[in-house]
Amino acid sequence: MSSTVVGADGKPRCRWCATAPEFFDYHDKEWGYPVNDDIRLFEKLCLESFQSGLSWRTILAKRENFRAAFHGFDFEKIANFKEKDIERLLKDEGIVRHRGKIEAVINNAQRAIELVKEEGSLAAYFWSFEPDKNDQVEPQSASISNESVTLAKALKKKGWKFVGPTTVYAFLQAMGLINDHVDGCIIRRKVESARKKFKRPSK
Repeated sequence: MSSTVVGADGKPRCRWCATAPEFFDYHDKEWGYPVNDDIRLFEKLCLESFQSGLSWRTILAKRENFRAAFHGFDFEKIANFKEKDIERLLKDEGIVRHRGKIEAVINNAQRAIELVKEEGSLAAYFWSFEPDKNDQVEPQSASISNESVTLAKALKKKGWKFVGPTTVYAFLQAMGLINDHVDGCIIRRKVESARKKFKRPSK
């Protein structure tokens, strides 16, 4: 089976785009491009944790609802959520109403504030786990990596929740810490160019 699928423009993309019409736009404009914005990084890690046991299509369809419910994933605000906020979220039909995952977002917001104080930014910390180019595996051939295992363990040690190695690997893929577009995909070259121009954040 081919690793690509032909889009409406007649050009090849990663095959997973074919599983939902809305995936083409997400794939072409977001997935794999490098990100250094702390809010976007925090949001993505939270959304990946919500996806656990579900499909990304479900989460993507609800993403704007999640953003509204969690104040745009501003972790400074989320860190102050109380029980009344949890109850509000559990009644919100626009998101995934899972108490453990909701509580994890609040906990992780508090841990994110601590991490920013330690490292300067979430971006500086997360990008320190970018794999060496020679260590990257064949695109979309794995659901975890050495880096995702290491980062997941490091986050859990710091008190983060719902950040297993598979969740973290999906995060690394989406936020551009690796280029996981397959070789025949027309977006792979664009992402690689963006990664070359991208200034890695530091403390």
